[in-house]
Amino acid sequence: MTQRLLISALLLIGLVAGLGWLVSLGRLPPADFSFSNGTEVQSLDPAVVSGAPEGRILWSIFECLVQLDPETRQALPGVAESWEVSEDGRTYTWRLRDDARWSNGDPVTAHDFYYTYRRFLDPLTSAKYAQAMWHVKNGERYTLGASVLKPGDKVEVELHEAPDGALPHARGQVLRGELKAIERDSQFRDEEVTSKDFAKQHTLVLDVEGAERRFRMTGRTEQSDEWEPCKAVLLDFSEVGVRVVDDHTLVTELSNPTPFWPELIGFYAMSPVNQTCIETHGWPDWTAPENIVTNGPYRIQFRRIRDRIRLVKSDNYWDRDNVALEVIDALVVDSLITAFNLYETGQIDWSYTNPKLINRELLKEQPPRPDFNPARQLATYYYNFNTTREPLNDVRVRKALALALDRDQILDTVGAGEPPAYSLVPPGMPGYTSQECAANNVEEARRLLAEAGYPEGVGFPRLEILYNSGAEEHETIAELVRKQWQERLGISISGRKEEWGTYLSNSAQLNYDICRRSWIGDYLDPNTFLDMYVSNNGNNQSGYAVPEYDALIAAAAAETDPEKRMRILEQAERMLMDAQPLLPVYTYVSSNLVRPKIRGFYNNLQDSHPLRRLWIDPDLEGPNEYMADAPLYNQPQAGQEDQE
Repeated sequence: MTQRLLISALLLIGLVAGLGWLVSLGRLPPADFSFSNGTEVQSLDPAVVSGAPEGRILWSIFECLVQLDPETRQALPGVAESWEVSEDGRTYTWRLRDDARWSNGDPVTAHDFYYTYRRFLDPLTSAKYAQAMWHVKNGERYTLGASVLKPGDKVEVELHEAPDGALPHARGQVLRGELKAIERDSQFRDEEVTSKDFAKQHTLVLDVEGAERRFRMTGRTEQSDEWEPCKAVLLDFSEVGVRVVDDHTLVTELSNPTPFWPELIGFYAMSPVNQTCIETHGWPDWTAPENIVTNGPYRIQFRRIRDRIRLVKSDNYWDRDNVALEVIDALVVDSLITAFNLYETGQIDWSYTNPKLINRELLKEQPPRPDFNPARQLATYYYNFNTTREPLNDVRVRKALALALDRDQILDTVGAGEPPAYSLVPPGMPGYTSQECAANNVEEARRLLAEAGYPEGVGFPRLEILYNSGAEEHETIAELVRKQWQERLGISISGRKEEWGTYLSNSAQLNYDICRRSWIGDYLDPNTFLDMYVSNNGNNQSGYAVPEYDALIAAAAAETDPEKRMRILEQAERMLMDAQPLLPVYTYVSSNLVRPKIRGFYNNLQDSHPLRRLWIDPDLEGPNEYMADAPLYNQPQAGQEDQE
């Protein structure tokens, strides 16, 4: 089939799927700019999400202390109009602009960021990216809670009862005091202490305003003559490196110099949230379009499940005069073929990715299309092994599966310029050498599998590969991997496809054997990939927990010499690749289709494109700015999870 016939056939296949959007568009005033956002967003609470579909919306309705440049991804002034760094690189003083406003007109102050960061670190929030804030002094200790407290620590106790006059969903009354002792119940003394079981095994003895009080973290209905029930006992947040100087001055004090801190603080997970809104409506109702209070260039006009989120420019945004697009539609389009058809038929202006088969054909077009120019990304497609399940808890089994994988065959089938990946950290980061696992070696794979007790696959249990809907190639890749392992190792593997939200939930809870994953670097440093596999990182969804690995990541964070720091991170990745809790498959290449009239859209290593920077020039039909400096095989200069 010729290229034009192939694309025409795919247009016909997707025509019916696209009619729904045609109808719904006809019932609404048209947006200035429309794009496919992939699957339904899991939440609009910045603290609890980790996906690219959520990030595209959150970066539009919220603004962090800094913005990230659309080309370089370097930090630019956001809510903070300026900042200063101490000589030792540990203390950042942020000066907030006077004209920053919430969408309800209230001023955005340093107190809002103080509230946001405390909530973000609170273990009861279960923030996916909590570890990102652990660079702040004592941030980790605050998140880990009572299990890491020591006698003499200043602590805060959150009671079940709210203080008088509090809003309905406010935090419980907080008492402050000094921890005097931690008493373990005698019935648990022979059991191993874990953070999960700490609350039910221990009583904490505190000095509160000169009086001894005893607390147990348990439900409000549980009572005892020996202790008082409470929600949580945490390190006093005054011990954490976040401090308000005045309404417009915030200080963040870090444990170690962190050169990428300004870029990290600009990640969407660090977006400020409105305390009054949250405490009035509670979770998740505070994120409903009719309730949510935001501070970004756009606000949500409405959200239609399985259809779209409509964004409109905020009248209260401090830089509204430089926001060109008035109305934006983010369409919920699970199918990449449907998204491509919506683009080709003129219904959307941006399709953020396409089926690999389409990309292969688009790359062949001559002359090259002005609206399509792929570029290398700081992103890796890989499989996680659930190292807590047999037989995947055996490193020999994991290595056998990795050695039996033929990446070239996979990319020959579904690839469109992507290079095979043998490391978690994509290659090409200055000063860093990615540490690779071994390439395809079937004989060694068979030897290891036999050594693990499964000669020629005999006795090997049937395993599943979990992957999400939304991108057709996930199923194709899983089928290719399944066949390779069956033919080369004699084992049976099946696939399990789930919609995005269910997939995220099951992967987070380790309800899988082997799980498709991808990661886009949150900042331009190897740490954005490697700290995912620290034992208590919320994005560590493999069960891999090795104290020596954790120690290397901690040592890198404490190292002030940039060269030595990179060598430590290389050691960490070497350990990771030797343990093989993950199986790298390929490094991403972006595949945006963007109408030439859309300006301000640039390729960058994170494939992130702030909507507030886009504008329309209908008189120009040439290529976007992003085509100038980002050829397909440019090398990166150097985590959010991607649906595609």
